[in-house]
This record gives sequence, C-alpha cells and structure tokens, in this order.
Amino acid sequence: MFRFIGRRLLVAIPTLLAVVTLAFFMMRAAPGGPFDMDRKLSPQIEANVRAKYGMNKPLAAQYLDYLAGVARGDLGPSLKYKDKSVLDILRENYLVSLKLGGAAILLATMVGVSLGVLAAMRQNRAADVGVTAVAILGVCIPAFVTAPLLVLVFASKLGWLPGAGWNGGALSSMVMPVTVLALPQIAIISRLTRAGMVEALHANYVRTARAKGLPEGRIVTRHALRAAILPLVAYLGPACAGLITGSLVVEKIFNLPGLGKFFVISALQRDYTVVMGMVVVYAALILALNLAADLIAAALDPRIRLA
Repeated sequence: MFRFIGRRLLVAIPTLLAVVTLAFFMMRAAPGGPFDMDRKLSPQIEANVRAKYGMNKPLAAQYLDYLAGVARGDLGPSLKYKDKSVLDILRENYLVSLKLGGAAILLATMVGVSLGVLAAMRQNRAADVGVTAVAILGVCIPAFVTAPLLVLVFASKLGWLPGAGWNGGALSSMVMPVTVLALPQIAIISRLTRAGMVEALHANYVRTARAKGLPEGRIVTRHALRAAILPLVAYLGPACAGLITGSLVVEKIFNLPGLGKFFVISALQRDYTVVMGMVVVYAALILALNLAADLIAAALDPRIRLA
C-alpha cells in the first residue's frame, strides 16, 4: 500500500505542475489586467506597481518565480486586496465553504444511499419509480432555481429561516444553503447506488448467501452494499472537492463569504494570484481525495490490489 501511495504522490507532482502551468498562461492570455481601472494610472505609477509585483519581468521569469513560490508554500500576494496574501484570503474564507460542503456531502450520501438501496430492493415498483423521478428532478433543476424557491417559502412566506447571511455559522443559516447543495448530489448518489445495488443483488454470491438462509438485511448491508457503493466511492472524490471549494450560485444568493464567491470576483478583477491559488488548492484536493477513494475502494473490495 505504501508503494502505491508513493507512486501516486510522484504522479501528483507533474499533474500539479501541468495544472499550474495551464492556469498561469491562460490567465495571462486573457484580455485586461489587474491594474486596468476606470481611472487610468499614469505610466510611471503603473510601471512602479508592476515592478512591485514582479510583473515587469519577462513572462517566463514570472512563471519560474511563481513555481518557486508554490514549491515553498507561498502562493503570492493578492493584486487587489491590499496587504493580504493569497493564503490569508484562503484562511479567512475556507471555513465557510468547508462547513457547507462537508455538511452537504454528508447529507447527500446518507439520503442518497438510503434512497438508492430502497429503489433497488423495490425494483420496478412504486418506490423505485418514485426515487427515479425524484432523482431526475434533482439533476434537472439547477441551484439558481431551487435556492430562490426555498428563500421565498421558508424565509419570506413562513419566516422559519433567515433569507441570507452567515451569522457565524448558525444552524438556521446553514439549512437552506446545505439543502440546495445537497439536492443534486442526492439525485446522483441515489442513481449510482441503485444501479450498483441492482447488479449486486443479482450476483452469484448474493444468491449463495440467500441459499444459506442469511437474513435479507445482513445480505444487503454486509454483502451487496459493499460492492454496490464502489462506483459511488469513485464519484465522491471529485464531488467532495467541488463542494468544499465553494459554490458561486449558493454563496451569491445566500450572501455567504465562501471561496467560490472570491474565486469568481478575483477572476473578473484579473487578480491572477488569487485565482491561481484557488486552482492549486482545488487540484491538490482532487488528487488527495481521489487517492483516498482508491484506498477506500481497496478496503471495501478485497479483489482490488494496491500493488
């Protein structure tokens, strides 16, 4: 297992390098710049500002300087937020996205797996049709439709929940954002679980377990479910990374100070270093969570060997 982890970490280094390289040159190729304002700076002041951030150097030199900083764990200063580094911005805002994304993926996994198992156990019956219909609706209805509807009903009409704001991470402020984030994931997870369970329930080892007289509940939880959730484990890696790094739509509608909101604002303002820093963090999360998914899959299925 340690050899497998070591090899994956070695592969992660060139992968991160490729992501950083593409993001760096794509950001520089985009029209506009971080110092383009309605009020044009004088050439001398603009030259001084560019020199301060090292942007007066050739592009290749800027790229090498940035790589050296990333290797030291330094993602550079923000070009728009004065006296703040990229790490400062990440530290100040990651907790909001982490709490929302973590709660959403936990809720989605619990509800989605339960619905998927129920649908597979009642294949082609009313429960199965109902779960499939709900899953299709969950995938088709986007967050920018679901979020305003929830605000209209539970905040404006009923007054049960606050319509917007973080309020220090109060539970009442998290209910609607977490629900909006979780709904499409519940739909996807339930469909993945149902497909895996239907296949597992018709497998030879499940027929053997039933022939031995094992209780149906034990067959489902101890045998069929372990094999059925393998595709789900592979999906949850990138899904977790996407939710943890923030959702622009949800954070904008509910006025939450998360990473997704800062990512888009920084991209529009051409704050190169902030955008690059978030890309690096997202890529690192994807690689780490995919590695974790492979290890969990190997623990669930003894046929998988981490050679």
